[in-house]
Amino acid sequence: MRINVGPPNLTINHGRTFMVSDLWGNIHPETSQGIFSDDTRFLSYYACYINGKTWIRLTSTTTSYYAARIYLINPVFTTDDGLYAQGTLSLIISRVASEGIREELQITNYGQKKVHFNLEIALRSDFADIFEVESQNIVRRGRIETRWDKEQSELVTTYSNDDFFRCLSYRLANCPVQPHYGNGRMIFEITLEPGATWNTCCVYTLADNEYVRRPVDLSYQQAIETGLDKVQQQWQDNVTNISSADEDINRIYQQSIEDLGALRLYDYKFSGDTWIPAAGVPKFVTLFGRDSLIISLQNMMVHPGFVRGTLQKLAEFQAQVHNDWRDAQPGKILHEIRMGELAYFNKIPHSPYYGAADTASLFLIALHEAWRWLGDESLLRDYRDVARRCLEWIERYGDFDGDGLQEYQMRSSDGLENQSWKDSGDAIAYPDGSQVDAPKALCELQGYAFDAYMRMAEVFTVLGESNYASELRHQAAKLQAKFEAQFWCEDLGFYALTLDPDQQPVRTVASNPGHCLWSGIISAERAKRVVQRLMQPDMWSGWGIRTISSQNPAYNPFSYHLGSVWPHDNGMIAMGFKRYGFAQEAAQVAEGIFDAARYFASYRLPELYAGIERQPGTFPVPYLEANVPQAWAAASVFHLLQAMLGLQADAPNGLLYVDPYLPEWLPHITLRQLEINHALVDIQFWREGETTRWDAVVIQGNIQVKQQAWQPWRIPQ
Repeated sequence: MRINVGPPNLTINHGRTFMVSDLWGNIHPETSQGIFSDDTRFLSYYACYINGKTWIRLTSTTTSYYAARIYLINPVFTTDDGLYAQGTLSLIISRVASEGIREELQITNYGQKKVHFNLEIALRSDFADIFEVESQNIVRRGRIETRWDKEQSELVTTYSNDDFFRCLSYRLANCPVQPHYGNGRMIFEITLEPGATWNTCCVYTLADNEYVRRPVDLSYQQAIETGLDKVQQQWQDNVTNISSADEDINRIYQQSIEDLGALRLYDYKFSGDTWIPAAGVPKFVTLFGRDSLIISLQNMMVHPGFVRGTLQKLAEFQAQVHNDWRDAQPGKILHEIRMGELAYFNKIPHSPYYGAADTASLFLIALHEAWRWLGDESLLRDYRDVARRCLEWIERYGDFDGDGLQEYQMRSSDGLENQSWKDSGDAIAYPDGSQVDAPKALCELQGYAFDAYMRMAEVFTVLGESNYASELRHQAAKLQAKFEAQFWCEDLGFYALTLDPDQQPVRTVASNPGHCLWSGIISAERAKRVVQRLMQPDMWSGWGIRTISSQNPAYNPFSYHLGSVWPHDNGMIAMGFKRYGFAQEAAQVAEGIFDAARYFASYRLPELYAGIERQPGTFPVPYLEANVPQAWAAASVFHLLQAMLGLQADAPNGLLYVDPYLPEWLPHITLRQLEINHALVDIQFWREGETTRWDAVVIQGNIQVKQQAWQPWRIPQ
């Protein structure tokens, strides 16, 4: 079986532009469908009729992430010439997303007599902000005007609110009849002889105060045959490829590669191999801090292009001043930026919004990891001052009460209550299910800061600032000691989810301490108990590790953060398992996530799915509003494979380390053109009895491959 996520929609996207319709190709304003770009819905209603009646759908699908095709036939309809039977006419709608949308209409008469009819297309635009579309609470503000230019066969609808401007142009190209416009509908009077075909092309151009987004001048067939996106092809040609004994895993990996390529934002002026990932379609087609940094980390074994773009753009937006409305303090890395009307007029704080307590630490972790894979010391020099400001933020504002721990508290009147990755309002619960008030010192924030200190100690040693490096190691040691003293719950055999406002441990069993394994803050003596606790039945669903224990009264497997399974969460936990030597458990997590992926349409992992127990006859149940594709869900596949293979880069010293463990369900796998420091390596892994063997061939550049257990940063002797 194949499981689709959310309502049955057709979604196509390219860069910042995307289109969501129902399976008939229609758009309904009371849903989240439409044509969107830069957080504005340019087209909010679309319906296609024949003589006032709705066409009948045969089938439809997305044929690429940027293209869709819909097959329709006519219902019974009557004209002055008489009755026309159902299925006499076919209508094929073909759409391609680029900067704008290009749509082809093709009607064929399969009847034995001439037919005369009206094709009608109803179009409306509300220019609503994406936040209002999601909440279905759309407030009318500015002025909408529509103008039909008969000479140009162009319908232009504009929206203006003070100096905020949006425009949708719907132009007909190569139309064989003169179209008319009335009552909000384009009307085509069509006469078709038996066997004849009628074609036209509709071009949607989107404009705002700065940009005019026109679709590429390629037919649907050209876009599919030649590949609309040459950069996507370049991406797929240069990433690490795999082949394995499991064809499903090959397909899951390839779908993740395609999704990551599809989610690149194009309008940042970077070089050809530098990109920024959008977090997901349809809600998160924008730059995020946490998401973009984690996606960059996940992609290290695939291609370094994302980390270069992410570091560059997030550094440009690093906060310089205090701004409580935007939860900003000097040195902080943004959470999210939006470009719609609400952000433009400061109705929401996303211009950008800085309500994330983990992004400064994650920026430093990503910077260090980029250096380890790229071997480019200029990265460290270029971002030296940015890194110092991040560290100053961690010490001064991340620890705003001076107790030596990282905590957060919302200052914005319209910000996020929770400011780590579980950022929904009800995500942080006590063991009795009640909500924890701020300030909250989540366990993973301590881990991220510890890891950032350790990594930056290595970086500043390389930069010749050994005194500062020693100070950072001292800070890390103090934080680790305080974490062990205040978060460990001996009777639980587990770490507290957070400290509450009274600095008391919240003894909730959740997935968050798995991130503390990933960061390395957990003592080696206690790691085994943490791993075992995460794999108990109340946390392990069979499809992955749940976000919270099923024994907690707040548990709901169908919720967003209180019992669901998130692939990226599991990927980071699997990396943590591997770090502490729990290779079999890491492989078990990978097996659960891969088994879930086998059920989803196109082998595409959604943002999250329900944490229901895996039993015979069950299958993964999607979260209704999950984003698909979602970048860190897709890239979780890479983290899971990296964990199983134990891949670690040390490009500055010309080394790539492996420490593989292949389970029975994956007896062999080969990586091709793995890139590290401009070198390319092919590595084959295979099981031999209970042992995993490997063999590496350097096909370009100068790199050595060695076997070594996990060692993310060097500790001076």
